[in-house]
Amino acid sequence: MTSFIELRNVTKSYRTLQEEDLLALQDVSFEVGKSEFVSVVGASGCGKTTLLKIIAGLIPYSSGEVLIGGSSVKGPRKDIGFVFQQPVLLPWRTVLENTLLPIEVMGLPREEYGRRAQDILDRVGLSGFSNKYPFELSGGMQQRVAITRALVYDPDVLLLDEPFGALDAMTRESLNLELLRIWSDHRKTVLFVTHSISEAIFLSDRVVALTPRPGRLADVVEVDLPRPRRLDVMQTEAFGMLAKRIRSLLGIGEEVGGIE
Repeated sequence: MTSFIELRNVTKSYRTLQEEDLLALQDVSFEVGKSEFVSVVGASGCGKTTLLKIIAGLIPYSSGEVLIGGSSVKGPRKDIGFVFQQPVLLPWRTVLENTLLPIEVMGLPREEYGRRAQDILDRVGLSGFSNKYPFELSGGMQQRVAITRALVYDPDVLLLDEPFGALDAMTRESLNLELLRIWSDHRKTVLFVTHSISEAIFLSDRVVALTPRPGRLADVVEVDLPRPRRLDVMQTEAFGMLAKRIRSLLGIGEEVGGIE
């Protein structure tokens, strides 16, 4: 595997309003290969979102180093697409106008990228919705717009922060399949944060497990399930063994809630 994203002993601490230091991440090191799909799981508050924002250059790390394509991350980068927990669509802009927002910010040619945006919208099942507004779309459709917006300028890296967490189970499964198809088509390097162990295993080549805060690396689990994947792979013994191993790393039992 050729490393594309590298985290070397990344530590992040915050200063609270009470002038206390809060350690969010401690000495986290792992690598993500070019075009690899890697998920990050861990309990609430373990620093998963913080980790993504550090990789995206949205917040600084306290110590350590983050490299993408061999260059150190020092701030926001144009080669990264970020999909947040909520779609964050502008209500006064149409679907197409929302997807083209980063194109306008970067000063890229609208006509060229407009065609690309429309092509991706068609691929994610939003053909005919270009001129609709966010309030006219379901939650799942809004997240597809958010993913299209992150892909439209062709970034090398796609970071997704629990993008399906607020959706119902059927919509979530449908979008998991859609995300795998998009990844297969575009072969981006993907880092996906989720609370769901099952979702992480189903989507990923490898799963990064973090300990409770401060988030440390518990282990990186190889997902040696064949691709392409169908939902029924979740019923296999191999899938169950992977889930059991990750639960063990996170220190949770089979019946404990909070992480699926």
